[in-house]
Amino acid sequence: MGQLVVQQFVTADGFAADRNNEFKAYELLDGGTAEFEQSQLEWLSSVETMVLGANTYWMFVEYWPTEASAQDAIAPALNGLRRHVFSKTLTEAPWGDYPAATIESGDAVEAIRRIKAESQGDVVLWGSLSLSEAFFKAGEVDAVRLVVMPVAQGSGRGVFPTDMDARAMRFLGAAPYDQGLVELRYALDR
Repeated sequence: MGQLVVQQFVTADGFAADRNNEFKAYELLDGGTAEFEQSQLEWLSSVETMVLGANTYWMFVEYWPTEASAQDAIAPALNGLRRHVFSKTLTEAPWGDYPAATIESGDAVEAIRRIKAESQGDVVLWGSLSLSEAFFKAGEVDAVRLVVMPVAQGSGRGVFPTDMDARAMRFLGAAPYDQGLVELRYALDR
């Protein structure tokens, strides 16, 4: 059975989206992130499946399965993952020349339970804050990887549901990378 890992990029003041529900902090970095990408590539060897909400799917599909990502070290690994897109409106989710994503239009919590049961490796959720919020509330998130960026924005939307009860997490590790990125890894024990 796979574990659901929520990996989110967050500002130093803890926001995964701005007031417009967008994340533009990455655009403020000056230079490459080769060290971080190498770490991601190593981690992706244990990931089998990605799950995305429809908005994040549209952002990803405009870049990852295109020529624009050809020089990106993680593109082959990311494009090789099984993909599930959670949407009530999409009827298909093509992925360039790769197999299309499976559309999940029913109950999201039931779907993630099925996806985890069908997976041997990790299942990763990127972005998709409403979807991750539903999975946190249902107790389906097994681990969190927060990539903290050296950017402050003052307000916005956090990673965790605002009405979530306080919950201790087990520290798994931390690693600093180029451009001032720091990844914090935690397990959410049951």
